[in-house]
Amino acid sequence: MTSAATPAAAADPGRIVLLTTSHRVAPGLLSWPAWELLRAADRVYARDGHPLLPYLKEAGVTAAGPAPGATGLMEECAGGRTAVVLAGADGESRLTAELATLAGSGRHTMPALELLPGAYDLPGARLLDLVEVMDRIRAECPWSSTRTHRDLAKHGLEEMYELVEAIEDGDRTELREELGDVLLQVVFHARIAAEDEEEPFDIDDVAGGLVAKLIHRHPHIFGDERAETPEEVRALWLRTKAEEKRRASVTEGVPLGQPALALAAKLAGRARTADLPVEPPVSAGPADFGARLLALAAEAEAAGVDPETALRATARAYRDAIRATETATTD
Repeated sequence: MTSAATPAAAADPGRIVLLTTSHRVAPGLLSWPAWELLRAADRVYARDGHPLLPYLKEAGVTAAGPAPGATGLMEECAGGRTAVVLAGADGESRLTAELATLAGSGRHTMPALELLPGAYDLPGARLLDLVEVMDRIRAECPWSSTRTHRDLAKHGLEEMYELVEAIEDGDRTELREELGDVLLQVVFHARIAAEDEEEPFDIDDVAGGLVAKLIHRHPHIFGDERAETPEEVRALWLRTKAEEKRRASVTEGVPLGQPALALAAKLAGRARTADLPVEPPVSAGPADFGARLLALAAEAEAAGVDPETALRATARAYRDAIRATETATTD
């Protein structure tokens, strides 16, 4: 014969635990505390079609279907029982609102209310959301669905320039936004590339290739090479890259479409690194300006100064001086 519950046990309002999961993590990958709770709970509620249901069944945990309203849950927990509610996509907002209303009325002895994250997003998990959103936009947006790589090329340049400006301004809010805009270009181009009939590739191929490249070019981290200073790392990087590319000329791989000053410095740097005694061309007349600029770019590169950045900084200061003069003139 079962003994009657003690008054203290009967008065125990129990507890309600809202178990949350992440749609970015495989449903069965719950934390150990979450599995312990599910196996020990007096009642587990989950909506029909909840992605955890198959895994609960495998673990011997029976789900009782959708959670009742707040009042029903309170009755279920009476006597010290534990009810677990597996949160849906909306986080069970209706249920939590009902429980808050009951608690605020002051007329009820409420069960203990707990929130237990059953799965946490891994770093970079929001990138999965980005890929999913980009897939839908590409499929449904009249403008985005017709874009080509060539259509987007100019936007890539614009976004990079805006990123550089945010860095030079020291504006971290803008920096965060501009990094997102540059990332959008990568994801957009990869989505377009996935549709190519002859040579398709997607964002996973892009990321996979980048991972392989980074590992290969950092043998001092992932291999047996040694590099303990920035200079040693750069030398190792250049050697590894040269072996990887097997280029016939040090000028291969230098994009000619970049700004002229940056192009001049890049070519001068390649020649200097390869120890090639190539002097900038000498000319006369209007072309002489180009030769002088090239010489200055080579001089700056050899001194460890990025001439493009240096000129831009001076140009910005010049702009400020012009504005100051304009203000003084109008006052």
